[in-house]
Amino acid sequence: MFNRRHVTSALAGIALAATAGSAFAEAPTKIRFTLDWKYQAMHSWYYLAIDKGYFAAEKLDVTVDQGEGSAATINRIMSGAYDAGFGDMNAIIQNASTKPADAPVMVYMIYNQPPFGIVFKANSPIKTPKDLEGKKLGGPAGSATTRLFPVFAKVNGVDTGKIEILNMAPNLQEQMLVQDQVQGSLIFTATSYMNFVGMKLDPDKDFRWMTFGDYGVDVYSNGVMVSQKLLKEKPEAVRGLVKAVNRALMDAVANPDAAIDALMKREPLLNRDVEKRRMIFAFKELMLTKEAAEIGFGDVKDDRMTRAISMVGEAYGLTALPAASAVFNRSFLPPKAERAVKVFTN
Repeated sequence: MFNRRHVTSALAGIALAATAGSAFAEAPTKIRFTLDWKYQAMHSWYYLAIDKGYFAAEKLDVTVDQGEGSAATINRIMSGAYDAGFGDMNAIIQNASTKPADAPVMVYMIYNQPPFGIVFKANSPIKTPKDLEGKKLGGPAGSATTRLFPVFAKVNGVDTGKIEILNMAPNLQEQMLVQDQVQGSLIFTATSYMNFVGMKLDPDKDFRWMTFGDYGVDVYSNGVMVSQKLLKEKPEAVRGLVKAVNRALMDAVANPDAAIDALMKREPLLNRDVEKRRMIFAFKELMLTKEAAEIGFGDVKDDRMTRAISMVGEAYGLTALPAASAVFNRSFLPPKAERAVKVFTN
């Protein structure tokens, strides 16, 4: 017998199931994202992407956590604790050499120029790499700058046997240089630059900088990396992640204050002026370079990457070198027109 009540109930059940299925299908993909360090200006665009809804627009639910160093970023992702992060390409190369099945893959390059360098007092007699011979330098034993220094020396014809390297804690590098306990310090430029500012010194007038990228060690550095699991299982999530980060970064370049606002919401105790100055320094020295203007932000040059892999292999004594395609995947990048930048000239 025809029963209108049963038909109505069945139709309602079908509609409810369809709605639930649609909601389930559209549920955002959760991505656990780790930074390389504590809150800093160069993390602001990730929070800007959250605040502007760029991740949400790509159906992503991204959680951004502070980090404990670029090497820790890779370890966190390889352990499965995080799906993606902001960290150092050179650490990827090391792990891709020894654990190729587990190493993360970079999908968006941010530090087109490496932050590795040597800083001296402005009145130092050191003018060229060769002048380093006979001098005492300081640097943390495990830092990327210290590890890459022999490569820098080899490229520039410097005899490392004539140089004394004093091992020191990272937080003492600038102090020991100012106190003349060393004649040069092996540093990360963006960090030391702002440390000098914090010491009420002028990093542009009181010091001189010899950056590795300007002297033949043209390795790449930090960018957005993802786990191989995320890459293989959810490629559209990776594409959305890169698109959202790119949009936020382009916004930050156009309006640094908006990006700093997003950062200050997370950590109001930061010095706003210091962080904005740090961001401008990163734009000028690490990010908005001639190469980035040529090929579009986020990309790399394969021949340069291959050379960089060889340099990192030499610095860390790697016996097997990964191919450039194994450590950087450009297939998720937005069109070049959406990544267009100009060389920073301010």
